[in-house]
Amino acid sequence: MYRDTTCGELRLADAGKRVKLAGWVQRARKMGGMTFVDIRDRYGLTQAVFSNEKDAELAETASHLGREYVIQVEGEVAERSSKNPNLPTGEVEVIASGLRILNKSEVPPFTIEDNTDGGDDLRMKYRYLDLRRPAVRSNLELRHRMAFEIRRYLDSQGFLEVETPILVKSTPEGARDFVVPSRMNPGEFYALPQSPQLFKQLLMVSGFDRYFQIAKCFRDEDLRADRQPEFTQIDCEMSFVEQEDVIQMFEGLVKHIFKYVKNIDFTEAFPRITWHDAMRRYGSDKPDIRFGMEFVDFTDLAKGHGFGVVDNAELTIGICAPGCAGYTRKQLDELTEFVKRPQVGAKGMVWVKFEADGSVKSSVGKFYDEAALKAWGERAGAKPGDLLLLLSGDAMATRKQLCELRLEMGNRLGLRDKNVFAPLWVIDFPLFEWDEETQRYYAMHHPFTSPNPEDIPMLHSDTGKVRATAYDIVVNGTELGGGSIRIHDAALQDTMFELLGFTPERAHEQFGFLMDAFKYGAPPHGGLALGFDRFVSILAGLDTIRDVIAFPKNNSGRDVMNESPSPIDDSQLDELQLQIKLKE
Repeated sequence: MYRDTTCGELRLADAGKRVKLAGWVQRARKMGGMTFVDIRDRYGLTQAVFSNEKDAELAETASHLGREYVIQVEGEVAERSSKNPNLPTGEVEVIASGLRILNKSEVPPFTIEDNTDGGDDLRMKYRYLDLRRPAVRSNLELRHRMAFEIRRYLDSQGFLEVETPILVKSTPEGARDFVVPSRMNPGEFYALPQSPQLFKQLLMVSGFDRYFQIAKCFRDEDLRADRQPEFTQIDCEMSFVEQEDVIQMFEGLVKHIFKYVKNIDFTEAFPRITWHDAMRRYGSDKPDIRFGMEFVDFTDLAKGHGFGVVDNAELTIGICAPGCAGYTRKQLDELTEFVKRPQVGAKGMVWVKFEADGSVKSSVGKFYDEAALKAWGERAGAKPGDLLLLLSGDAMATRKQLCELRLEMGNRLGLRDKNVFAPLWVIDFPLFEWDEETQRYYAMHHPFTSPNPEDIPMLHSDTGKVRATAYDIVVNGTELGGGSIRIHDAALQDTMFELLGFTPERAHEQFGFLMDAFKYGAPPHGGLALGFDRFVSILAGLDTIRDVIAFPKNNSGRDVMNESPSPIDDSQLDELQLQIKLKE
């Protein structure tokens, strides 16, 4: 055997034991007649000591070991004279009597340490080296443990894990599909699944009752911190359930994983908020409720004072930042520039300071007297020392802009602690969203989401006000997952397709196999999918899901390590009967 002990398991009780270790050289340092070598493997790090007095030739070889050399060391475990309290193995060392160099290494392009000197691009290019760093490896170990525990929990609740196909039919609604040409069927394509949606519904028709899958999904969409072109869902579906059944089941799963990973007990039910209230109070359907600063509507108070920006605006809303009246002009200018950024999109910002001495100062003091500004403060519940920040404009856009400002203030005030978790459910989403450009309705979730039974009579008469039987679970401003009760009635599904602008022929072309299945007795069913990558990243305290994926893509959707995507040979194109025609 190359090793009989890992580099993370030796303790003081092992003193006197002869061991064999194998791993990578973290560092080698020569001090007088001694050479100290730190050996690292997946399990930890152990110090080996080579002595000139004991074996000069061996110590000389050890002194020339480079970083990341792969070595085997034999020796006897001894108590360290200078212990390292920061290492689990820090009370012992191995007095080496044998050394084999199993493989040499070039000098790595960055240090293989938690606080590495490598930037993101460099570490992505050499991801196999980045994965050696304990901080990165621990993320994947957490992912592994969570996957096993999720499987155990769902198995205990009667769920069956069933794999669904990766090569499926393209249904271009919502995000763009990745497509795969078929050599055996020239001119035809598979798609990679955006989710197992249709197949999990078919499993309910098949009588499987409770299905789950830790499923790989694919979406060709613009990337950001919580998106990758390929990602993993905890995908679940249940038969003979209503919304409350699904929420209770998966709130239980989320609570269980928080207890398992963080030892956090959520004894109370997660709060619930309707989509309309979430947008009104936070400007987001995934609100971060770790802190307050809820939106306050000042539209009626602000209009009619000759300030054109406000007078012509559909909505004027703001937040009260506690204790921020001492902000300097420079800080206020920084916030104004923040809201003007393209990703926020506001034209400007109004501020009002409520000073500790009771006076009021504002950027719009020439339009509003002190009494008017104090009325704003009363509505917002502002106290001496607080600061109001207001935005005006189109209602929906202004809410989204103020949401970004609220989150920025939460960051500045240290209110978004990664060790504090605030889950909630968002319910009663609109079933449809209207697109001005195409002048048609789209499904806010997907075409198989059931309308709220109370709203079915409004499907034709007041389409935009129909609520979906849909629900999202949100943690700390991140959508952890979402789902819905599905349509199981063929006639209602036909109505849904009609309202979404599908002709019967097109609906059958895209979804005919599901519609045909519904003719044979589909049970009421619904489900939910949790973003597995997001779940792991939240519990690991990370800002991006990329850090919990072994081999992620960059923000351009490229794998800079294996240089994909890449052109393919003309011979492959000929075999597929394809030609490439690039736009200029």
